[in-house]
Amino acid sequence: MQPIKGTPQKPPGAAPSPVESQLSPQQRTILERLITRIVALNTQQNAEVWAGLKHDLGIKNDAPLLPENFADAEQNLNQRLTQAQTTLATRQMVQQLTELLPQGNNRQAVSDFIRLEFGQTALSQLSETQLKSVLTLLQQNQLNIPIPQQRPVTDRALLPAEHHSLNQLVIKLAATSGEPGKHIWETMLELVGVKYGEPIPARFFAPLSGWLQARQAITLQSSISLNSLQAGLKQPLTTAEWQTLSDYCQQRFHAGPHTPLTALQAQEVVNHIFLTRANRPVEVVDVQGIQPVLGPIIAERVNHVVHRHKRLISVLGVLFVLILIIWLLG
Repeated sequence: MQPIKGTPQKPPGAAPSPVESQLSPQQRTILERLITRIVALNTQQNAEVWAGLKHDLGIKNDAPLLPENFADAEQNLNQRLTQAQTTLATRQMVQQLTELLPQGNNRQAVSDFIRLEFGQTALSQLSETQLKSVLTLLQQNQLNIPIPQQRPVTDRALLPAEHHSLNQLVIKLAATSGEPGKHIWETMLELVGVKYGEPIPARFFAPLSGWLQARQAITLQSSISLNSLQAGLKQPLTTAEWQTLSDYCQQRFHAGPHTPLTALQAQEVVNHIFLTRANRPVEVVDVQGIQPVLGPIIAERVNHVVHRHKRLISVLGVLFVLILIIWLLG
């Protein structure tokens, strides 16, 4: 009897041939494309994703994927892709929120909102949908921005912790602007009206902190206007302060809210805000050769010296007149 031609039937339990145990080129291409998209969205490498996939499917790391594993593998990778996309979107929203929080009093506004709305106290505890709603409200200026609570006015000197906080801001500003920290401290002492070595009254802590942060903000801006300057203030301007500052800029520089300001003009505006909030005299000396940013400070110090030594100046004036009379009679 002649054998029947054709492919012989394999006995039950026989191992599949190498060709039958491999994924088809099309199946492998589909899985590799999914893995490439996953790797592009996170810090994993291709080998890590393959190893994680096999672990999820219960396949040894050195064993190949079989055709019957393809459907489960594709589903697993699609789930990983969705998770990577969600994680990336969340990370991008957190980054955008992080950039907006230091502006004005946004941090306090966001903290109050998520505590009342979601019962949470940290952005990391929010879902993607919740983060998106917070970011949208903040970008559209629809959050209630509270006015920061002010420290009570006191005549005590700065505490070591407060002095350290100011010094850290000075170091940061010096690193950004290139201005020596010693010069920054000297300007601050001029602003508050104390001599070098004298303690700074604690009531100037909040205004000085705001002054340093405002100077840091304008240093980082390529184009400065009154409108962009006030957006960088930790304590937003009140309606009355905005009107006063607008009038000041119009009279002093003929500048409107969107008019570009020079670096010296912007610093003078920041000084004006500090002097106003610290209840210090605001005067401008229009003397040729004196930089506008130093005008209010120099004028106030000259008046202080004249007032302090008024009696000595009077005595010297009398002596000068007597000497002049004696010289004329002789």
